[in-house]
Amino acid sequence: MVRILSVGLIVSTIALVAWGVITGYDNFLSVGRMWQTPGIKPYENPIPVMAAGSMPVNGGEALFRSAAAEEIAAPFPLNETAAIASGKIAYQYYCIHCHGKNFDGYGTVGQSFAPPPGDLRSNRIQSMPEGVLFKEISYGIPGGRQPALDTTMAVEDRWHAIAYVKSLGQRQ
Repeated sequence: MVRILSVGLIVSTIALVAWGVITGYDNFLSVGRMWQTPGIKPYENPIPVMAAGSMPVNGGEALFRSAAAEEIAAPFPLNETAAIASGKIAYQYYCIHCHGKNFDGYGTVGQSFAPPPGDLRSNRIQSMPEGVLFKEISYGIPGGRQPALDTTMAVEDRWHAIAYVKSLGQRQ
């Protein structure tokens, strides 16, 4: 009988410690669980199917890809309040997993990278021309960890995310 009680007490203690560790992780660490982030949801709107034989008359991804980064400019002022608000939503959907809620590269996914993703409030990022940021977000960074998001994010969402990141300012 003592042996059964001892085993039960040990199992209960282990379960209680495991619960405490998981609860402590959720409550005290600055990074959260992946399932808590807003981007981990099924796409709710299907991608519209383009009519056969159609092609863009102006604009299009090929023009951005072939242009020099210095020649690319946002189609709207990056300091517009509506653009920044939309950029915050785009950031939370596409970027927060790697760059984190503090923009320092320690998101739920980014914390496992060595080195971590770039600090979006660093002098390097904040002083970077908007066209260079657009190309890095769109087509990735050669030799870096930034994935190409041109097939994932709409062009407008990329510009909104840039407006939001630029609105954060440099880390003090």
